Amino acid sequence: MNVTLDIKLKRANKVYREGEALAGIVVVVSKEAVQHQGISLTMEGLVNLQLSSKSVGVFEAFYNSVKPIQLISSNIEVAKAGKVPGGRTEIPFEFLLHTKGNKVLYETYHGVFVNIQYTLRCDMKRSLLAKDLSRTCEFMVHSQKQKAKLVPNPVDFTISPETLQNVQERSLLPEFLIRGHLDATNCVISQPLTGEVVVEHSQVPIKSIELQLVRVETCGCAEGYARDATEIQNIQIAEGDVCHALSIPIYMVFPRLFTCPTLETTNFKVEFEVNVVIVLHDDHLITENFPLKLCRV
Repeated sequence: MNVTLDIKLKRANKVYREGEALAGIVVVVSKEAVQHQGISLTMEGLVNLQLSSKSVGVFEAFYNSVKPIQLISSNIEVAKAGKVPGGRTEIPFEFLLHTKGNKVLYETYHGVFVNIQYTLRCDMKRSLLAKDLSRTCEFMVHSQKQKAKLVPNPVDFTISPETLQNVQERSLLPEFLIRGHLDATNCVISQPLTGEVVVEHSQVPIKSIELQLVRVETCGCAEGYARDATEIQNIQIAEGDVCHALSIPIYMVFPRLFTCPTLETTNFKVEFEVNVVIVLHDDHLITENFPLKLCRV
């Protein structure tokens, strides 16, 4: 007998904040009446931490103790054991997003070594001969808006052979001068990162100018901390040998789920940086790095 189980949330965007009600319906669709041993809903919020392969040997003790951090957990019975009639049955439910004790609902974030996820799972228990049914649905949590006024903290930059670090043979570098600015390094996550870059002059042709958004995830405990930087997205803002002394706009939208407000806790940190990357014609890379602080206002 074909039975389908589904969870529908009232909000189309599935975004909630702490203290709000998470409401929706459990939908059971079947041609005939279905006997069951109870239908339950479980709401859970977890932080999953993971060490990169390069850190495993270093923090052996820590590697064995990386347990998920539970932020929220709640269970309700939406239907007692009995029968669901044939056709489509909708059972309403509502959860309050409240944490126990001093725990905080961190914003939903899908990273590489840090993952903050909130899920609703519906389980329909059935008799021994029939298979139990289960359905999972993810919902998003946004952190509370920051009340303090945000200072944009703009930054001007100049890139030339003299300003570069980690260069062994500075005399072998071609002559170039690139100026620019970022309008803010304290960024509102729902607004784009903006600014401009200007190639004043370059001895060799430029192949490409790119913006690289990077997440820096730190996991740790008393034994030590593992810090890993990984790329989120790379946007090309100029291709080929651009006109000199021409202003090139910088515009980057922060992607949903892969970014969150900058986060620092005792067990983990999530930080963000942006790299302005100039690719010269011989594939030589010149990179200028800027730490970003993301917040929600």
